[in-house]
Amino acid sequence: MPSYLLLVMEPRGQRQARTAEQGWELQARMRRYGEGLKARGLLKSCDSLRSDEHGVRIRVRDGKRTLTDGPFTEAKEMIGGYFLFDCASREEALALAAACPAVEWASVELREIGPCYE
Repeated sequence: MPSYLLLVMEPRGQRQARTAEQGWELQARMRRYGEGLKARGLLKSCDSLRSDEHGVRIRVRDGKRTLTDGPFTEAKEMIGGYFLFDCASREEALALAAACPAVEWASVELREIGPCYE
């Protein structure tokens, strides 16, 4: 059975524009979505991610390591969370992605797990 990664791509600054109550309600909706996937035996892993202001990008070029602390101002979106799940087909994965509550306030990117070179 193929595995898929659903990435929640949030507009930067959107979290700060919400009240704490609004944020907790959206998080509860996302948690219920994950629990539904788990109850169906599809969910492998899921979690939310802290804002990119707490992130760091690491590059090594010619043996030299470079660190860039967030926030990453050139980015219009940040990865706000993910769901990793198994399902029978791409069509089922698309239906599961469309049912994710985050499609109402963010972009949801669906990627099949597999080799990066074919």
